[in-house]
Amino acid sequence: MIDVLLLTAALSLGVIALIALVNVVVFPRLRPAPGFAPLIDPTATLQVDPTFVSVCIPARDEAQVIGATVRALLAQDHPHFEVLVLDDSSTDGTAEAALAAAAGDVRLRVLNSRALPAGWLGKNWACHQLSSQARGRILIFTDADVFWAQGALRALVAAMLRQNADLLTVWPTQITQTWGERLVVPLIAFVIFGYLPLPLVHHLRAPAFAAANGQCLAFRRRAYDRVGGHMAVRASIVEDIRFARLIKAKGYRLRMADGGGLIACRMYSTWSEVRDGFAKNIIAGYGGIVPFALGVLFHWLILLFPWWVLSRGNTVGAVLIALGILVRMLTAAVTRQRVIDALLLPISALLMTVIALQAVWWRLSGGPRWKGRIASAR
Repeated sequence: MIDVLLLTAALSLGVIALIALVNVVVFPRLRPAPGFAPLIDPTATLQVDPTFVSVCIPARDEAQVIGATVRALLAQDHPHFEVLVLDDSSTDGTAEAALAAAAGDVRLRVLNSRALPAGWLGKNWACHQLSSQARGRILIFTDADVFWAQGALRALVAAMLRQNADLLTVWPTQITQTWGERLVVPLIAFVIFGYLPLPLVHHLRAPAFAAANGQCLAFRRRAYDRVGGHMAVRASIVEDIRFARLIKAKGYRLRMADGGGLIACRMYSTWSEVRDGFAKNIIAGYGGIVPFALGVLFHWLILLFPWWVLSRGNTVGAVLIALGILVRMLTAAVTRQRVIDALLLPISALLMTVIALQAVWWRLSGGPRWKGRIASAR
């Protein structure tokens, strides 16, 4: 039995390493782009310019970060865009902070949320309201804590045009500082680069090869509308993945890109935030409790089992440990994470086990809470 498990772990890690190597070569990255020629008649923007962008930001109690985000967006050099912030019943002055940061810039509009209807999750309802007010031919849904470097918006639009994408999902460069962040958040890159062969994501309609990141989703308006917009994902806590699958199912083009330092985000700042943030949607991300349980066992097999094998004197365990760490190092290097942290991969796996237990507890006790609301894990 141990030999079978060893062979399974070895084959799995070998496939993951091969996928990671291919993705490192072919994965698109945002890069500074030449400027677009502005339209002669600015009043014709909506009718003529297919690159008119609406940046849509749902914001609930984000006063600490929304000002910097608004300033960074309004400083972008893309010629035609607007920024919409929806204040989702904040109690900390989010709307006022956004308006103050804009200093009268008419490209910013701050909207007030209507009451949350039955059957909707809060973020999805906020994004639906934003889309109904957005005028752009390109809709970008992004979070209040996402950082936009100079030229990022122009680079994103250029990547979208270059790839002829109907939905371009950008994986922001993740900013990590505390140990909880450093040991868990970079595992997103480990999974995306190691588990999803990019050519299959881009060119096969199979839902197994669909992924997206809700921190930055850029839609062509026609595709967004034709798949049903946020109405179609209103009760999904993993609306980004649902969108990716809907886009592919309807025959539209899903494309992915790495943020390349131009678009970045610090998702969480404490271990409790990391734990709860991942736990609230990890079961839904796997597609249900059964595939989630199988996923946990699989990661124990490839990341923890080799250590047990090594402790029994079998040097094959050391080879598998080294292979897993090398893949983790590679994905860290290409996504601007700390390569040295890959040496602590088994601790990362144990922390993910704690997150898994939190997710199961929430499933048994009525669902996770996030920003004061119960989140249904569909």
